[in-house]
Amino acid sequence: MTNREVATFAGGCFWCMVEPFDKRPGVYEVISGYTGGHVENPSYEQVASQTTGHVEAVQITFDPTKMPYEELVQTFWQQIDPTDATGQFNDRGEPYQTAIFYHNEEQKRIAEQSKEKLEKSGKFSKSIRTKILPAQPFYKAEEGHQDYYKKQAFHYKLYKKGSGREDFIKRHWEKNNTEDRRKQLKPMEYYVTQENGTEPPFKNEYWDNEEEGIYVDLISGKVLFSSKEKFDAGCGWPSFTKPVDPYHVTERLDTTHGMIRTEVRSKESDAHLGHVFPDGPKEHGGLRYCMNSAAMRFIPKDQMRKEGYEKYLYIFTE
Repeated sequence: MTNREVATFAGGCFWCMVEPFDKRPGVYEVISGYTGGHVENPSYEQVASQTTGHVEAVQITFDPTKMPYEELVQTFWQQIDPTDATGQFNDRGEPYQTAIFYHNEEQKRIAEQSKEKLEKSGKFSKSIRTKILPAQPFYKAEEGHQDYYKKQAFHYKLYKKGSGREDFIKRHWEKNNTEDRRKQLKPMEYYVTQENGTEPPFKNEYWDNEEEGIYVDLISGKVLFSSKEKFDAGCGWPSFTKPVDPYHVTERLDTTHGMIRTEVRSKESDAHLGHVFPDGPKEHGGLRYCMNSAAMRFIPKDQMRKEGYEKYLYIFTE
């Protein structure tokens, strides 16, 4: 029987708290709703009036063998300003306060340890004000608020940017120390990852690699792709139908060289990885993630446990 647990997070406007968790491995469902208050089945208007005690929140149903609770909590921290006790970004007041609602003692332990670690890290100059509370009844929000980032994509992007959340996340969580990387990376690795370059086709390390394993970000070590989604596109670069975890990659419009393309970058290191094109295998979604070998490191399946990627072995058992 498939393992299923529930996690509940309040991170300000729930529109912005669905996308970071949705479509990730082991996540079955992300629901926007209200929790923490004293009114049953509240409406959006009631919660906004700040008379119900509820906060906007998301409830996530997940498989902990594929998506550990620790990683969900870490993702939560990366979406919010945990030092703000009176709201989030442009949204002020009780409904937009942040909290982790734990469903069992193990979740409480993990949340408290994670909060303490963040406090001690010095990432923020102010104290962490996010509360850790026992889970309370969760009420699903109106249908118009579900999957808002997909239903109203244009408005959602404007809102996330305009509210200040997007810039805050980039400023605090995306790493890009160019000078250190110039010393650490080989010339081709630096050219590709830091200068948005492209390595020669058919003359790179992984274009014809057929071994089972995973491909991780050369800089951050985050898992990007696996051999299960790799295919021969005939282009001379390693190509994949999808990333292992879409949370770890970002896509941006690229109009350089007189073309309109979609660039793919590593979310944490902000390294250039390659581009994604709509000419992949139709039976697997129709996308081709055309990557640069120089931006990745390959870890063979039989080395994954030794290298600390044991939790991703499920990829090869499905």
